[in-house]
Amino acid sequence: MKFGPRRADDAVGTILAHSLAGNTGRVPKGTVLTTENIANLRAAGHDTLTVAALDHGDIEENTAAQRLAAAVAPDPDAQGLRISAAGAGRVNLYATGPGVVALDADRIAAINSVDPMITIATVPPFHRVDEGTMIATIKIIAYAVAETALDAATANAAHTIRVLPPRYTTATLIETQVGNAEPSGKGRAALTGRLDRFGIALSPRIIVPHRDAPLAQAVEQAEGEFIFILTASATSDTHDVAPNAVRDAGGNVTAYGMPVDPGNLLFFGTLGNKPVIGLPGCARSPALNGADWVMERLICGVDLTQADISHMGVGGLLKEIPTRPRPRES
Repeated sequence: MKFGPRRADDAVGTILAHSLAGNTGRVPKGTVLTTENIANLRAAGHDTLTVAALDHGDIEENTAAQRLAAAVAPDPDAQGLRISAAGAGRVNLYATGPGVVALDADRIAAINSVDPMITIATVPPFHRVDEGTMIATIKIIAYAVAETALDAATANAAHTIRVLPPRYTTATLIETQVGNAEPSGKGRAALTGRLDRFGIALSPRIIVPHRDAPLAQAVEQAEGEFIFILTASATSDTHDVAPNAVRDAGGNVTAYGMPVDPGNLLFFGTLGNKPVIGLPGCARSPALNGADWVMERLICGVDLTQADISHMGVGGLLKEIPTRPRPRES
């Protein structure tokens, strides 16, 4: 592509680089100039124009953006994506339903490394989305790119972006109490809001004493496909009441503790094919905390290990909840 000043009389068929006021109206940048455009601009005194002229083998920006989008999402329905129309060298990708975004970061970086004019910007990995959430924007920065560069960018682009949908439709929350003090409804209300985003319904409320045996029985008998535990007293060790109850019910504890704050005192595991999460106390608030990152991924079928949890520490210092009993700087 050739870019730079050109006599207006020689600019027919080129692309106007900067919007200009003509004699009878403004000509926006990106316009493929016609004789009428040139006459309009000449009448306003524009004898020299800054334009882009495509070379042989160049692909116009909108066509290039559409081709890259089609390469990234060859099966958009299966990938949970909707591809927008192209405009000004840009195509956006949107989620068609709730879930979390799975990205192949290395291949996306490789696409962005082919040519500075070919770009993809995305949300972070495992970002929670709803229907209509923009997930990525593909932008061709120049008015055209070489077809050879576009071919290199699209060669290994397939399925680099997809939305993982929820795998479950029901869940059970088990709450514990100490003495006769019934838990407040804050925890259940906050969890209901989180699950509504994924179309997951909570089974009727279950409250049991904060002891191993009754909690284990409630876990074993839970109706939901996904089990949450919210204890009256914080889970302070991997052998505290809630983790012990999961094991006593025949389940396993995969990980305890996480380097995300708020959210340190979380554990998760399984009971048969049911995921189990022991929620930290901060989950009583609707504010973002570490439990959100774990539950969103497990709900959408992402396998997590203790190593995955350990990697969440980078970026894991989240906004503190105002009602926290022990603030960080106390």
